[in-house]
Amino acid sequence: MAFYFAASVSITAQAPADPDALYRQRERIESAQQAADIWGARAKAGTDFEATWKLAKACYWIGTHGPEPDRRAALERGVAAGEQAAKLQPAKPEGHFWGAANMGALAESFGLSQGLKYRGRIKEALLKVLAIDPAWEQGSADRALGWWYHRVPGLFGGSEATAEDHLRKALAYNPQSTATLYFLGEVLLERGKKADAKTTFQQVLDAPILPDWAPEDRDFKAKAKASLAALAR
Repeated sequence: MAFYFAASVSITAQAPADPDALYRQRERIESAQQAADIWGARAKAGTDFEATWKLAKACYWIGTHGPEPDRRAALERGVAAGEQAAKLQPAKPEGHFWGAANMGALAESFGLSQGLKYRGRIKEALLKVLAIDPAWEQGSADRALGWWYHRVPGLFGGSEATAEDHLRKALAYNPQSTATLYFLGEVLLERGKKADAKTTFQQVLDAPILPDWAPEDRDFKAKAKASLAALAR
């Protein structure tokens, strides 16, 4: 009996870590990196769609929250993983979306050349998500397209009016989305609608924190709080 117990403990101790459980603790960046390593190992064969798109998702988090020197490499890895996932399952939204998310972070964080490089590819990928399932992940395609139209200069296709249209469409899927509300607040501010922007930022603060997206919700609440403070000055 003692031998059996010891063997059982040994087997349990060697059980592989659950990357989904690790990723739920992504605010501890080491956990996100461990999840990415596990999904990356599974994705190496080039046939595991789920591991590949989840790798892209983890890379986006690491590339926007991890140590500064590691961010660009993480995002570039995320672009590659997203594009691979999109090739494996082109009729599913995950690969297209997370590839676009990583490209967007590169475009915003690493200069004009990255913006020019990825601008068209981001929009194309998000339009594919919109065509596949506009309701996916609470209207994430419309939300991201809204931010795209806000961030891209008008000379290259940007439009604050179009940005607002997409963000309001996204709100139809979740009127309390902290991400969509925060983006909408920024667009309203850019359009000179200061009172509406303040109301929208307050809605971010009042929105519930969703268990699956708690780290992101906390991020957007902090940004909304900072925006309201700036408007009060």
